Amino acid sequence: MNWQQLQQATLDEIMAWADAQSWCRAMADCAQDAGWHSEGDVWTHTKMVCRQLPQLEEWPSLARHEQIVLIFTALFHDAAKPLTSQVDPDTGRITSPKHAVRGEQLVRGVLRDLNCDLATREEIARLVRYHGRPAFLLERSDPTYEVVRLSWLVNNRLLYLFALADTRGRDTASMTRPEENLHFWKLMAEESGCFDKPYPFANDHARFQFYRQPEPNLHYVPHEEFACTVTMLSGLPGSGKNTWLSRHRADLPVVSLDDIRGELDIEPTDNQGEVVQLARERCREYLRAETSFAFNATNLLKQTRQRWIDLFADYNARVELVYVEPPFERLLEQNKRRGNPVPEDVVRRLAGKCEPPTWTEGHRLILSAG
Repeated sequence: MNWQQLQQATLDEIMAWADAQSWCRAMADCAQDAGWHSEGDVWTHTKMVCRQLPQLEEWPSLARHEQIVLIFTALFHDAAKPLTSQVDPDTGRITSPKHAVRGEQLVRGVLRDLNCDLATREEIARLVRYHGRPAFLLERSDPTYEVVRLSWLVNNRLLYLFALADTRGRDTASMTRPEENLHFWKLMAEESGCFDKPYPFANDHARFQFYRQPEPNLHYVPHEEFACTVTMLSGLPGSGKNTWLSRHRADLPVVSLDDIRGELDIEPTDNQGEVVQLARERCREYLRAETSFAFNATNLLKQTRQRWIDLFADYNARVELVYVEPPFERLLEQNKRRGNPVPEDVVRRLAGKCEPPTWTEGHRLILSAG
């Protein structure tokens, strides 16, 4: 089944499809700690969660897109436990550290291969990443900031509904956290105005500053007067970043890592220190002159992007993030037609690690399917 067929399928049909997949068979072979999941292996719990979704009071009122998003969040929320589970040799207890982070990567790859559209894929991937947050809200030092932070990454209402199904989809003997904790998440999000939509910051710069400050102030209203705008491209090799720039920002000067590598005769596999140093200096020249420009590189990891965004923010630039990703087969073909194509195995490896940018990183975000 492809993504179009899965969107039209019933829950039983989707679960039957999943049952035949390798990542699902791995869940069936993965034991869980009886203190948390006395119902058994990961796939047994996953099926129980899926069965709880249609029993939610809100289920009939959800749009089909929302139902599909929740079903696939349920299928993949613990799918990375086989990759992360470990047994404490002293206590025999089973833990799965960072399974949600690995799950985000896993579901992104599966949905990419199914040709799921980019926006829906990222919506599901982020719900998988943050699916456990509502249950731990009372342990946070500032619960309000928690629901606000998450509201620009996921839909808090869908996160809450999934958390209900996740809590109910297990043996009652292992339900150590009461549902009241989840209702508190809903209450805090509603009071903050971000239950079914992102938190309404006063302006884009207020949001930008909120995610950059260790102790943010929700009521701070910064003045929006920028020295220039930096359009920061992000995407896999062959995704079409140059084409996007030529179509949408043709008037901008460009700082391109690929171009600098060509000037310096440095291969992508060589040490990139000189390339990065020259790129930073060229960026500074535009920033000092208060001239808007585009910065074109793969920028696949949040940590990598953050170093550049810090530079741009130091010069009071408005940061516009553009992530380009066409259907994967087309991307591979476009990469092959490049003058200096990246080996396909490298592209696939990069795709497995890719972290598309989010609204938490810049003043504006554009997701483009190329």
